[in-house]
Amino acid sequence: MAYCTYILASGRHGTLYVGVTGDLPNRVLQHRAGTGSAFTRRYNVHRLVYYEQYDDVRDAIQREKSIKRYRRAWKINLIEQQNSDWADLFADFTA
Repeated sequence: MAYCTYILASGRHGTLYVGVTGDLPNRVLQHRAGTGSAFTRRYNVHRLVYYEQYDDVRDAIQREKSIKRYRRAWKINLIEQQNSDWADLFADFTA
């Protein structure tokens, strides 16, 4: 099983949400349905713009904590290094 640290966005340079999960496709669907978290529901944050996979859940949790500590500009740079168009990466799991 792969564990993922992920970033959702409301849009390009919009509101960001950082999370961790053992089932990324299902977790994104939960966020989109409004059951993922009150924050993502309130701010309409549901576009998957970044994720990393780990074999060990402890590594994924540690990475989540690290990303959350960084400033917003650093997070935006992290996203844009791999996803300059801020495309919704959820299609990676539905193709």
